[in-house]
Amino acid sequence: MLSFMATVVLDTNVFVAALRSDGGASRQVLRRVLEGRHAPVFGNALWLEYEDLLGRPVWTDLTTAEERLQILAALARAGRWVTLYYGWRPNLPDEADNHLIELAVAAGAQAIVTHNIRDIGRGEMRWQTLEVLTPAQFLERNP
Repeated sequence: MLSFMATVVLDTNVFVAALRSDGGASRQVLRRVLEGRHAPVFGNALWLEYEDLLGRPVWTDLTTAEERLQILAALARAGRWVTLYYGWRPNLPDEADNHLIELAVAAGAQAIVTHNIRDIGRGEMRWQTLEVLTPAQFLERNP
């Protein structure tokens, strides 16, 4: 159980889910991050994915484009930028997900919060101190 301010990598699917619904675990995780209860980390690849998502037609009418930009700016203020100097290549089933593990390792993160635990948790390399959790699992471990 994580009993301190966890350093986390928020996968883009959690960011999208949080802004597409007015409730749910993804929204609660994002809210806690923005309240300063958890410390998000970002790298180039992840941040570019966040920005790219803002222009895609995946959004509901629950948030406006301006509100999504404001939330992304608040997320940037709440988090810490991490420069990756070494690529681990944990060989995940989807090569495009490897950067999440690399970012988490470089940042010393305790968790990757994602809806894609099946793929992200299946790399050839494992780290004892890094958990791959759904938003609901993350909330259970961090009441």
